[in-house]
Order: sequence, then structure tokens, then C-alpha cells
Amino acid sequence: MPTAVEADLQKKAQSVPPGSFRHVVLSAAKRFKSTWAELGKLLVQVRDEAKFEEWGYESFEAYCLKELHIRKNTALKLTRSFSFLAKHEPPEVLKDEEFPQRAPAFEVVEVLADAADRGQLSPSEYRSLRDSIWNPEKPTNELKKEFTERFPRPAPEPPAEDVALRRLAQAARKLASELSGSRKVPKAIAERAAALADDVEELAASVTNG
Repeated sequence: MPTAVEADLQKKAQSVPPGSFRHVVLSAAKRFKSTWAELGKLLVQVRDEAKFEEWGYESFEAYCLKELHIRKNTALKLTRSFSFLAKHEPPEVLKDEEFPQRAPAFEVVEVLADAADRGQLSPSEYRSLRDSIWNPEKPTNELKKEFTERFPRPAPEPPAEDVALRRLAQAARKLASELSGSRKVPKAIAERAAALADDVEELAASVTNG
């Protein structure tokens, strides 16, 4: 039995002319999981040619969400991953009729696209590992793990001092509130927690206000 999303995509596909580009994209969205590269390629065209405007949507993101049930982040990953392959592969590879079925796993290409965006993966490095990602016998999980370790994300920047203090103040206030609401916590402990929350909030405010 089709899901609600599949049923909605089917209904929309029936409402547009068969064979039209809009109908092609809707059909690809229904096959998304098995042929991500097909949908990624089409979405790049929808975005770059602003097709969504012709179809009554104010933005590419709104079109993806409302018509295809694809969230902004997913649409970004699809277009970025396909664009990565388009940049590193010969045109004839992408034009091959079997390309959507033969394309490397989305999870693997996404890791490589992220690495390329961070400047960690050069075109020559891609060529050196190309055979492994296009090999259908290579397990996707192993490849993803290998490349995630090979091209690690940089450690996140520590939060600014004022942001960190505001978070601590919120945590202190929450703890004080929970202690105050518990019948098993002595009043003296709850009062000390409330006083501590007051002090941390005051400190956070002084740092924020300079």
C-alpha cells in the first residue's frame, strides 16, 4: 500500500501533462531512493533554470518541500552531490542511460562532496579513488566509513564566552526550577540552587552587556 507521500506524488503526477519536464521530476521523486542521481540531476536543472517559478512556487526550496516532499537540507545534498559528480566525471558518463542506476551510492558521494567543499579532496585525489566508489561490489558502509575517516570534518568552533554562559545560566535555572518542584528536595538545597542560578544569570548578563 503506498504511503501518503507516494500517493500525493502520484496524484500530482496525474495532474500535469505526461511527458512534460514537471511530470518527469515528479516521477523521479517517486523513485528517489533507488535512483538518487536521476533526481539530483533534474533538481539541478529545476534550480538553475528557475522552473519552479513557472510552476507557481516562490522558491526552489518551497517547490521541493510542497511538491516533492523533499526538505531543504535533502534537496541541497542531492544537488550538491550530483554537481560533484558532474564536475569530476566526463560528460558522456552522466549522459549514459544507465548512469542513474550505476551511480555511486548517495551516502558515499555526499561524504566526498563535503570533503571537496572543504578543500580536502582534489580532482587528482578523486581520480585515485574513483574505481572504488564506482565498484558495485564495494559495500557502501565500508566506503562511507573509509572516506569519513580519510576526510574528517574539522572540530566545531567552541561557542563564544557569552553564549556559553547563557547556556549555563539556562541550565542552572532549569535545575533550580526542578529542585524547587520536587517534594523530596529540602528547601535549603532548592534555595541554594536558585541563588546559584541568580548569580550565573547575573554573570552572563554582565559579559553580554560588556
